[in-house]
Amino acid sequence: MKAWNELKKELLKNPEFKRQYEESQPEYEIARAIIRVRIEKKMTQKELAKKMNTTQSVISRVEQAKTSPSISFLKRLATALNTTLQIQFK
Repeated sequence: MKAWNELKKELLKNPEFKRQYEESQPEYEIARAIIRVRIEKKMTQKELAKKMNTTQSVISRVEQAKTSPSISFLKRLATALNTTLQIQFK
């Protein structure tokens, strides 16, 4: 069984896969950041959803990078997590 890094390296040789992988990176970075902060705050998806007046399934979809959250959603998320929102271009 190949390790993820080996498989990823192999898959990235395919131009179409590489294009789709790079296009999806912002969503995955957002998802990882949300999960990290939520876990640091010792909150479940359900608890976070309640603080945001949304559903657990919405939080789940964002954390799975199945949807792109709006700036408004991210602001509400930052408030619910008692943190600040920072957006950067590199």
